[in-house]
Amino acid sequence: MKQPVFKRIVLKLSGEALAGQQGFGIDSATITSIAEQVKSVYELNVEIAIVVGGGNIWRGIAGSSKGIDRATADYMGMLATVMNSLALQDALENVGVPTRVQTSIEMQQVAEPYIRRRAIRHLEKGRVVIFAAGTGNPYFSTDTTAALRAAEIEAEVILMAKNKVDGVYSADPFVDKEAVKFETLTYLEVISQNLGVMDTTASSLCMDNNIPLIVFSITEQDNIKRVVLGDKIGTTVKGSVS
Repeated sequence: MKQPVFKRIVLKLSGEALAGQQGFGIDSATITSIAEQVKSVYELNVEIAIVVGGGNIWRGIAGSSKGIDRATADYMGMLATVMNSLALQDALENVGVPTRVQTSIEMQQVAEPYIRRRAIRHLEKGRVVIFAAGTGNPYFSTDTTAALRAAEIEAEVILMAKNKVDGVYSADPFVDKEAVKFETLTYLEVISQNLGVMDTTASSLCMDNNIPLIVFSITEQDNIKRVVLGDKIGTTVKGSVS
């Protein structure tokens, strides 16, 4: 039986991944499917931290473009990630996976405040930890949150699960039929070619801390488990090609 190639991971989920086919809000069947996929990895004794976006409920940039103060719009987006995190926690616990939500904005009636040492202790005790409310600061994306938390908890990899594409392409594959899918990339290539994998801040943080990133599709069942077991799917982004 294949053994996992990673001991501690950060799973990055977009908010849209929770919306399913409806495109907004939280779809119960979709979030249950994701919880089942996470459970299959949890049963391999892999330590799992999760960062989830809030785009299925609110996007800070979209809000600021409509006249809302950017910082205020970003805080609203952080609250959207808390809603998604609580829904994901509920789905995970319904399938028997112990889970803790930690937020960067204190709301102790809802979740724990983010404390690095406590997060690591939860992971060591076999609990899934969901990091909510971004970094707690406006102007930073949940991609940056994933990079920051991965560095803080010394995760071996960031798994970026996409619900529309199965990796990184040279152009939008839905627009350009000649778009080429990359198997491997460096962070410098991602930044210089403006490939849109994650924002520049997050890419730089991963590059500086030598944290690899694997981009893959979550819509195919068991893909998270396949990546953890070392199957070559999606696109791998590293500090160098070697």
